[in-house]
Amino acid sequence: MLSVKPSAPSHRTDSFLGVQELFVDYHLRNTSDRYDFESIRVGIQPFQSDFRGFLFNDQQLGVRFFGNRDDNRFQFNLAAFWRLEKDTNSGLNSVIQRPRDDWVFVANAYRQDFLIPGFTSQVTAVYNRNREGNRIQIDDNGFPVRPALLGDLRGRKYDVVYLGYNADGRIGRLNLTASAYGALGQDRNSFFTSRPAQIRAWFGAAELSYDHDWMRFRLSGLYASGDRHPYDNVENGFDAIFENPIFAGADTSYWIRQSIPFAGGGRAIAISGRNGILNSLRSSKEEGQSNFNNPGTALIGVGGDFDLTPTTRLSTNVNHLWFADTAVLQTLRNEGSIPKSIGWDLSAAAIWRPKATQNIVARLSAAVLAPGKGFRDLFANKSQDRQYYSILANVIVSY
Repeated sequence: MLSVKPSAPSHRTDSFLGVQELFVDYHLRNTSDRYDFESIRVGIQPFQSDFRGFLFNDQQLGVRFFGNRDDNRFQFNLAAFWRLEKDTNSGLNSVIQRPRDDWVFVANAYRQDFLIPGFTSQVTAVYNRNREGNRIQIDDNGFPVRPALLGDLRGRKYDVVYLGYNADGRIGRLNLTASAYGALGQDRNSFFTSRPAQIRAWFGAAELSYDHDWMRFRLSGLYASGDRHPYDNVENGFDAIFENPIFAGADTSYWIRQSIPFAGGGRAIAISGRNGILNSLRSSKEEGQSNFNNPGTALIGVGGDFDLTPTTRLSTNVNHLWFADTAVLQTLRNEGSIPKSIGWDLSAAAIWRPKATQNIVARLSAAVLAPGKGFRDLFANKSQDRQYYSILANVIVSY
């Protein structure tokens, strides 16, 4: 827990009141003798807009109308969410603070066995309406999070519509998950120009895997567009609403699990946030705003999962990461050239489920980032080739 005050003692305590789930479900009707149905859910509820949590994966206050048809082969959601503030240090919902002036409206539809048997396709439209340009937010540790301390330091309002196609399933012996999004809208105040700018950004990701007995081998790829011309009236950097990606070793990856600060280009700004894969230059994934003036992200990775016993799994991942374009970084850092290479991210995890269920899950993981030329340019150190390490142990107990 880092405090903005240098005089703060080294031993600190924190407390908060949060609610992650509190909702009421009402079954409206059955629509067939096969128990197809329609229901409505009101309250703080989990919602994931795509299969891997790339765009919006959170537990928020909202109203959701959902159901299915055709023996559950067709499913749909219509939802509206009023985003709650998050506790700074835990990342959980804070119910003692006023909700944000940030709304998310979602419409999506799933179709099983489309385009081929065993393959589920989803189309989705998500509208994010943010009106926080006149509200200043300071986090619990004293750091400004809205507006982000970048560029002109002015508050921002924006409207953005995400149109996407997502797929999950198998093609013969191959497993495939894929996502594609386009982001269209308007930022009422670009922090580079202090004028309105159009949002035109895109995102694509896919993971192909193959199962052989007790082993699964994975190949992953991701690209999120970056902004090439910071001072024009178009913002091309893709950013999510609230990402929590389950992709490319997210549970163990150094780059995804760690918050990477953007030193020298902004104050209290991170290149990528904790539990996030996008290089979005936000003050905070939990409390900050989406930012479409960013360098974008590119990733290629391989991995493997090995079920050593019914209760023990070993998971390994090797990813190579790049910035899609470094023009924004060069402008904010006032540098003439910054290479694109972030580096190699290598990680491994041992997962133990003593009851062979999800009620008790223990994980021990380790990761190392071997920095590339771009990362070394941003974070110069004495040796210029030092590795960065992360070790994590956790236990999840559920009932």
